[in-house]
Amino acid sequence: WESRSDETRQEQERASFPCVQAPRLRTGTRTGLHLVTMGIQEKIKEIEAEMARTQKNKATNYHLGRLKGKIAMLKSQLIGESKTGGKAGEGFDVARSGDARVAMIGFPSVGKSTLLSTLTKTKSESAEYAFTTLTCIPGVVEHNDAKIQLLDLPGIIEGASKGKGRGKQVIAAARTSDLILMVVEAHKAELQMTLLTRELEDVGIRINTRKPDITFTQKKTGGIKFNSTVDLTHCDERLCRDILQLHKIHNADILFRGDYTVDQFIDVIEGNRKYMRCLYVVNKVDTITIGEMDRLARLPDTVVVSLHWKANLDHLLEKMWEYLDVVRLYTKPRGKRPDFSDPIVVPRGTTILDVCNRIHRDFSKRFKTANVWGTSAKHVPQSVGIKHTLQDEDVIQLMTKAGK
Repeated sequence: WESRSDETRQEQERASFPCVQAPRLRTGTRTGLHLVTMGIQEKIKEIEAEMARTQKNKATNYHLGRLKGKIAMLKSQLIGESKTGGKAGEGFDVARSGDARVAMIGFPSVGKSTLLSTLTKTKSESAEYAFTTLTCIPGVVEHNDAKIQLLDLPGIIEGASKGKGRGKQVIAAARTSDLILMVVEAHKAELQMTLLTRELEDVGIRINTRKPDITFTQKKTGGIKFNSTVDLTHCDERLCRDILQLHKIHNADILFRGDYTVDQFIDVIEGNRKYMRCLYVVNKVDTITIGEMDRLARLPDTVVVSLHWKANLDHLLEKMWEYLDVVRLYTKPRGKRPDFSDPIVVPRGTTILDVCNRIHRDFSKRFKTANVWGTSAKHVPQSVGIKHTLQDEDVIQLMTKAGK
């Protein structure tokens, strides 16, 4: 008996005394929460290992789809459990300012602080050692008469989506931005891109992809009604029904308007995904060959720069403006010239109604008509209604009803 291991003796003691059970740890405590989180992570690893062992073909698509659905549910539970374990006030309290917000994320010592100091008037401490930046440092980039808020976030490490190294606070700050700048090092750019993209996807951020055109409406009764306007090759009705059962959804209307994958269908069910534009900034290209730099520059959504040489920064600013996808509008008071020094910067596709609501929420009730000069007008000036869509550098003059 003494020669047996401690684990074996404990198992035999439990079998001999079934009434004696180990005390249960409450998930509200820090130790209990840690054990629950570790249990969910182990389950995810087991399912991922099973997916790796399974051959991918038409016969196994259904099985792989169910496994992906289970992983999505476990990751949602993991995010929910980790939210209860943090202390209040641990996030980065940075007030939003300017016409748009851009967040820089990346591993430590890739050049984020140097990029902030180069593009803005803000000086962020930079050094040769890692984790120089320990909090969020904002700066303002002035480009095309617009003011863009640029956030220098602390470097994250692998496992940031699970809370390592304040990773959740960094990703949460990036989630509130209009554009993500993913700063990576040239000599290991593609590896860092893959790791950072995975960390963002684990917390529900989808970069450089459009939201699936899938209509999903939950009901109280009526069962599952499934329809599609195209032939589905990745996700059939049977698989969708099983995934809904895993989520304990028994009454819903589903309409596919495209040939989407199982992962995209799960994203629609979860309903908490955010689709964002991301620009990969490859720094330190002065340390690699010309051929390697040319290859990296041809990757999609990628800009190569050298902060040491201050090279290609103008192209980076133009790309940032393109990916923000905003337009500038100029106002013209009655009887005066337009004010071209202070534009209104709004998302592309903005209408006259959106401009009225931006001025005041009751301004649309007083609206009568608007005069527009610019590319959206058929003639100059054109009198338009409240649903007119504006384009970049349009000049607008708003008219209100008399007596209001």
